[in-house]
Amino acid sequence: MAVVEGLDPSSSRDLKRAEKERQKLLKYYSASQWTLIWWRFRRHRSAMVAATILVLMAVLGLFAEFVAPYGPTARDTKYIDGRPQIPMFCDAHGCSAVPFVHGVRTERDPVTLRAKTVPDPDTRVYLEFFAKGEPVKLLGVIETDIHLFGLADPKAMLHLWGTDDLGRDVFSRTMYATRNSLSIGVLGVVISFVLALVIGGIAGYAGGMTDNVIQRVTEVVRVVPIIPLYMGLAAAMPKEWSTTQVYFAMTLILGLFGWPTLARRIRSQLLSIRNEDYVVAARLAGAKASRIIGQHMLPSFTSFIIVDLVISFPYMILAETALSFVGLGLRPPTVSWGVLLQQAQSVRVIEQTPWLFIPAGFVVVAVLAFTVIGDGLRDAADPYSEVR
Repeated sequence: MAVVEGLDPSSSRDLKRAEKERQKLLKYYSASQWTLIWWRFRRHRSAMVAATILVLMAVLGLFAEFVAPYGPTARDTKYIDGRPQIPMFCDAHGCSAVPFVHGVRTERDPVTLRAKTVPDPDTRVYLEFFAKGEPVKLLGVIETDIHLFGLADPKAMLHLWGTDDLGRDVFSRTMYATRNSLSIGVLGVVISFVLALVIGGIAGYAGGMTDNVIQRVTEVVRVVPIIPLYMGLAAAMPKEWSTTQVYFAMTLILGLFGWPTLARRIRSQLLSIRNEDYVVAARLAGAKASRIIGQHMLPSFTSFIIVDLVISFPYMILAETALSFVGLGLRPPTVSWGVLLQQAQSVRVIEQTPWLFIPAGFVVVAVLAFTVIGDGLRDAADPYSEVR
């Protein structure tokens, strides 16, 4: 803005401030609904932190082959039930600019007389980033043998979060499990959302006998006992199925029985607006039912559907984790959070190998993050909330 001649500097600053306020108001009143929701959501600090955590977990799972130094089934027979190896810069022999871990040695327990692996403080093995390791296919396409980190000695293995009773690296298995558990949650919610959208949309728009029939079917699906159902389905799955087939079957089952709640919410919303003026006008203009629902009715409460979708994720993740935990979900060698937690069911684990509970922390963090994001989206979708 040009400075008006004859005005003092304070007046010039006032004019600039007024122009900025005018531009801000113009931007606000000309913004779309999604832009306003995004602005409100960014102001929700806890929701932004939760979203950042979920994005980080998704990236770790998506690039698990690169982040994890070893495969989910790779074994270190020299380090069974090994404690986490924490990188350090200093020890009794001095300090180093490069992080390192101590080597390992085998000694006999004086009480049980069993051989056990313990750290060897007299040896150092240095870490390096972008280290060479076992060949993998990144994203299932890109062949590479480079991993995010590893040890300079190719004969040594690094276990940040320790190993299990078979010598498998807990950190690597958790990265692969994160991808499987999150992807099952996403695909399951997508399947249930599509079913809820179609079934709830038909029931809410048509009403009458069609609505009554759909509601009775919905009630039948809602009252089906989940655990006995999954027990029967798990027993019916052929033993010769591959891990991929079991994975997709698990996803499909979770999606097929997760739609009733969202379908009833969509139906209730459509019933409340099916006689609004703009819907009647579209119907009189000869628009098809699919166009009326998709172009006129659903956009009026899309933000609330998104909130329901986000809140559905933790339920889907918990369902997969619980079913895999009790042996009704994914089967080894496929790994998920529930499969990993199967190994943490005994009292011996609590006493001797508590690091096997680390995947439980991922479950808790993911569920809390989705819940906080749902709260943030609910506040952001409120048209009466204030935007500054």
